[in-house]
Amino acid sequence: MKIWVDADACPVVIKDILFRAAKRTGLPLILVANQPLRIPQADNISMLQVAAGFDVADNEIVQRLAAGDLVITSDIPLAAEVLEKGGLALSVRGELYALDNIRSRLNMRDFMDTLRASGIDTGGSPALNQQDRQSFANQLDRLLTRHAKENKTA
Repeated sequence: MKIWVDADACPVVIKDILFRAAKRTGLPLILVANQPLRIPQADNISMLQVAAGFDVADNEIVQRLAAGDLVITSDIPLAAEVLEKGGLALSVRGELYALDNIRSRLNMRDFMDTLRASGIDTGGSPALNQQDRQSFANQLDRLLTRHAKENKTA
C-alpha cells in the first residue's frame, strides 16, 4: 500500500499526522502538489510536483494509483475515481469514502456548485477542528492496522 496525498489543499496538521504514520509504518507516502512542499527527510516520504492547472494533481494521483492504495483528499470527484480503481479514499476530516456513499456526496457537491453559480452564498466548509483531526488520526490508524494485519497473514 502507498499513501497518496492531494497535498495542495491538505492542512498542515493532517500532513504532520501522515508524516508520523509513514515514519512509524514505513509505508511510502507521496504528496502530490503543484508547488514545492517541505517534507521530512525519510526514505519513504516524497513529494511529486506537477504542473499548475485544474485537476492536474488529481489526474496524476489517479494515473499512478494501484488497487489497495490510500488517497487522502477532500475532493469528492477524485475520491470517486479512486474508489473506481479499487483504492481507498479518506477525507481530512476522517470520513472514509465508500462506493455506497460516494454517489450521494457527488450529487450534493453538484447541487452546492449550482447554488453558488446562481449567486447564493453557501458558505464554505467549517475550519478543521480538534474533533476532525482526531477522527482523521483514528480512521488512518484503523486503516493502517488493518493493512498490517492483512500483510502479516498473507
